[in-house]
Amino acid sequence: MTNSTNDWNGNCQRCFKKTRSHIMSMFNMQLICLYCKDAEKKRGDYDKARDAEHEAVKAGDRNY
Repeated sequence: MTNSTNDWNGNCQRCFKKTRSHIMSMFNMQLICLYCKDAEKKRGDYDKARDAEHEAVKAGDRNY
C-alpha cells in the first residue's frame, strides 16, 4: 500500500472517522487521526518502531 498526502480524503484510514488532521502510522502507510495515533503509542512495540524509523532516517532513508 502506497500512500501520499494525495490519498488523504479527510477520513482516518484506520477508524474511518472524519478528521481535519492526520499523521502517518508508525507501523504501516496508513494516514491516521490523532486519536488512532495516541492508541498506537500505547502499543508495546511502539518504541521499537519509532527507533527503527529514526535510525533509517539518520542513515538517509527518508522513505522508511
